[in-house]
Amino acid sequence: MFGYSVSDLGSIVVMQGFSGLSLFSVLLLMALGLAIIFGQMGVINMAHGEFMTIGAYTIYVLGKITAEYFPTFLPYYFFFALFAAFALAFLVGYLVEYLMIRHLYKRPLDTLLATWGLSLIMQQIFRTIFGGREVSPNLPDWLMGSWSVTDTIDIPINGMVVMAITFAVTGLVVMFMFRSSWGLKVRATTQNRLMAGAVGINTKKVDRMTFAVGCGIAGVAGAAFTTIASTGPTSGSQYIVDTFLVVVFGGATSILGAIASAFSIAQAQSILTFFLTNAMGKVVTLLVVIVILMLRPEGLFSSKVRK
Repeated sequence: MFGYSVSDLGSIVVMQGFSGLSLFSVLLLMALGLAIIFGQMGVINMAHGEFMTIGAYTIYVLGKITAEYFPTFLPYYFFFALFAAFALAFLVGYLVEYLMIRHLYKRPLDTLLATWGLSLIMQQIFRTIFGGREVSPNLPDWLMGSWSVTDTIDIPINGMVVMAITFAVTGLVVMFMFRSSWGLKVRATTQNRLMAGAVGINTKKVDRMTFAVGCGIAGVAGAAFTTIASTGPTSGSQYIVDTFLVVVFGGATSILGAIASAFSIAQAQSILTFFLTNAMGKVVTLLVVIVILMLRPEGLFSSKVRK
């Protein structure tokens, strides 16, 4: 098949499958934040990718500062930088919701145009501060190299770290959504906003915090992204279409749907782009997703939501 032996095909599938897991990790982290925002607030945030870029540049800046002024701390700074990436993206998201998004609720087209304009503004800010070229952070040595499973299969260590970060963040999101008072307020607001307000839930505050948390998760996605690729002003925007595809395909309000959808799309793209061209791999994946959505418009996992 395709001129490969059975052994070669097995190695290719494993290697590309693991490459797909790295893409899955980034897509899932992006989709988690977007699913929370879109599922609860109905906001189509076209600037979500730029919050990912904020996290990526946070790692770059902190890595550069650490290497120059605190070189002995370089092996340990990465995990502290993850929290900084979340905090900075969270803060910017909080300000964006307060200054712009809250005035555009129930106006989806206006929100789409406004956040698209915001994404262009943020890209220009990144270009002005960091330049137009892509940059790579100073990563700890323990993130480099690979694990040799067999003579023909090498698994990158940075990919395993990205997956570990993704599983940890996903677990925290699930815990906060279903085991905390904030998650209860979010789910109540999603199911019936008027009734939630009637029982004393400050839905405006819930919206603001939810938007900020979603942006913070995108910041963590950007931090994880720096371990597998370089960062440029438009790095986040390259993932926004795939992220929306993951959210819609999985079901807009479903975390489980986001996980299943991100895994399916990432694996399909990774394996197909090896045997086909990059563009054709994405086209085939998109066509399959469209056919499934025609048969199941609500996505893989739908939630019953009262409006």
